[in-house]
This record gives sequence, structure tokens and C-alpha cells, in this order.
Amino acid sequence: MKSGFITAADVAREAGVSRSAVSRTFTPGASVSKDVRERILRAAEKLGYRVNRLAQGLQMAQSNLVGVVAANLTSPFNTALLDGISAALFKRGLQCMLLNAEAARDDIGNLVNQVLEYRVRAVIILSGAPPEEIIEACLRNDVRLILINRGTLPGNADKIDTDDLTGGRLAAERMLQDGRRHVAIMRSGNGSVSQKRRVESFVTRMNQADVKITDWMRGPNSFETGCEAARILLADKSIDGAFCATDLIALGFLNTARFELGIQVPRDFSIIGFDNIPETEWPSHRLTTVSHPVKAFIEAILNCLDDDRQLSEGALNFTIPVELIERGTTAAHDA
Repeated sequence: MKSGFITAADVAREAGVSRSAVSRTFTPGASVSKDVRERILRAAEKLGYRVNRLAQGLQMAQSNLVGVVAANLTSPFNTALLDGISAALFKRGLQCMLLNAEAARDDIGNLVNQVLEYRVRAVIILSGAPPEEIIEACLRNDVRLILINRGTLPGNADKIDTDDLTGGRLAAERMLQDGRRHVAIMRSGNGSVSQKRRVESFVTRMNQADVKITDWMRGPNSFETGCEAARILLADKSIDGAFCATDLIALGFLNTARFELGIQVPRDFSIIGFDNIPETEWPSHRLTTVSHPVKAFIEAILNCLDDDRQLSEGALNFTIPVELIERGTTAAHDA
């Protein structure tokens, strides 16, 4: 019995046909007679042959791979987005090639080479994946780019952005309803475009209402960052509210405020996050947050992939709508 993978040459010998006939049989739209096709399919089933899609893709202009460049893979929102992307691509007969920008930060050249050498159908770059070199290399090589929450960049790249400005304003309006007069704002130190937009919109509305702001911008996007922020910022007893640019930071802040510092949320203190990750619904948290649904991102990504325009003909732009989800960390839900 043959060891290793069954090849197209093995199928050709079994069916008594040429290697090229096997290739045409498994290439959509290629011409091959009905009799030859049936012989090849019987031989392939007998031998257990499977098409090498990677090799097939490398012989063509593009493969069935879609590259996804991401960082901060432990983020619940990124995890949910990656899960949705990979599932949606699989249903389309495409495969997700995940490239960890964080791990490759010291070897960006290798990451760029992997993106281009596999002749991917498109590259999706998530928010928080920083290397601009990848974007530039893809644009130079006419590789279709789909940018998630990356802000305005040159070149014909499709762009999908959260309506962060509306989200920040909704959070601010809710904080004002609670009558808060000194609000802390927390974001990670990586300076992501999306977090910056949310915070700036929130601050604009707070300034209009003459609410005092204390700004915190340091550390990674993590639960621990929120814990540290709470311990330091809440030494100022005048602070009576917190807007966190991500739910991860908000949950760390909330738990430290409640269980370590003994602050009554939401009676004396309001907390609002952003992302609506699954953990925000837990009974121990019930965090009020701004939602930008993963489903809407997936639909926009698929619309980009389905678009058959040439790159030179322009790009697509989608704005993901947001909604304030009220739970137990704003005063209206005080039991």
C-alpha cells in the first residue's frame, strides 16, 4: 500500500488517463469528457484522493486562502470576530490563514512574505494589528485589502469602521443622565484609531456639558489595565463615573471598584464599556456597554469579497452601526 498522500499522478495511473485530465476534472469549468470524468472520480474515490488546494492555488492567479492579520488574539472581541470570519469563509469554500502580527512584530518582512507568497485572495487586517508595511506591500502587489477600524489610509483598500463617534456620544449622553460630574476615561496605551475616536467623541460631549474629565491612557487592552486604573484613579473621591474604550478594561475597573474598593455601582458610580463582549452579560458583571455587532462586520467583509471590481476601480466603505446596551452599571438599573 502506498504511504503518504495520494497524488493526482496516482489517480491518473489508476484511471488510465493523463495527469492533465485529472487536473481538469478537479478544476471548475475545465473541459473533460463525461466518460473520462467518471473514470477519474471512481479512481479518486477508490484511492482516497483529495485535491491539494494549496498547490492548485499557487499554480493559478490566486488561492482559496484569505489572510487575516491580527494582534491581541486574547481579546474576546477579536476572538469572536476571528471565529465569525473563519466560519463564514469556510461556508464560501475559502480558508482562513491567520497571521499573528504581535508575534511577528520583530520580523515583519517574513510576515509580508507569507501574505504574498501564498497568493491569497484577499487580506483582512483587524484593528490593533499595527504593521503598516503589510498594508503598503499588499497595495504595491495589487492584493485586495479589507481594513477593519484602521482609519483613513491611502490606496484602494476596502474599509469597515465602527461608528465610534456615535458610540462615544451615546455613552456620554447616558453618563449625563446619571448626573455624573467627574468622569474618568480609560483606554490602552497602544493608541488604536478606534479607541481614539470613541474617546474624542465622548470628551466632546462631556466638555459641552462642562463635566470634568480625568484621562488614563497606558498599558495593554486588558482586564489588568482596568484594575490598575481603578486603584490609582479612584483615590480621587470626586470621580463618580468611568467610560472605558473597551469592555476588557471596563470589567477590570468594575471588579476592582466593587470588590476591592467597596464602591457602590451603580448607586454612587456609573461605568460604561465598549464592544459588548459575551462576558458583559454575566450576572456578576451586567456591564452597560456600546455594541457593534460581529455579525455586521462579517456581512461587510463578505460584501467586500463578493465585489468583483478591479482594485483600480475604487474601494468599498462600510460603517458598522452601534447601540447602547443598558445593564447594571448605570443608575437606571439600580435594583
